[in-house]
Amino acid sequence: MANIVLIGMPGCGKSTVGVLLAKALGMAFVDTDIVLQSREGALLQALIERDGIDAFLQKEEEAILSLSCENAVIATGGSAVYEARAMHRLHETGRVLYIALPYEEIERRLSNLATRGVTLRPGQTLRALYEERVPLYEAQADAVLNAGGLTIEETLAGLVALSRGERS
Repeated sequence: MANIVLIGMPGCGKSTVGVLLAKALGMAFVDTDIVLQSREGALLQALIERDGIDAFLQKEEEAILSLSCENAVIATGGSAVYEARAMHRLHETGRVLYIALPYEEIERRLSNLATRGVTLRPGQTLRALYEERVPLYEAQADAVLNAGGLTIEETLAGLVALSRGERS
């Protein structure tokens, strides 16, 4: 079976619901943030602080390109959409689902922004990052789940439907 690739803003639930989606579909689960941390031997925030955002994005792309999995739910880092080769590879191997949330919900969920490993450039606000990325997520998505106000169970049900090519 083809992979299911989850994209979206940090805090939208890619990792949390991704594990549940993998269980529900009988698939493996891969979190590209964990793959990156394992490859580099450091937490995401430490990589950003140590190497800078551009080097971090290159390492994220390399981690995604290194994946060799089938029948897996892949939760990507929120910045994966900046990397054209990585997104091309993810599209080749599966269906890309965007978990969309309103800005206010993302802001509420990201209380630990300073330690979370979010690629905010100096002076960039979370809202500016959100507005920059939403069009990228929409352009890369094979399907979109508008998860605003949904419970984890409702989000899971919507993703299960989208992964099967149904409407959520």
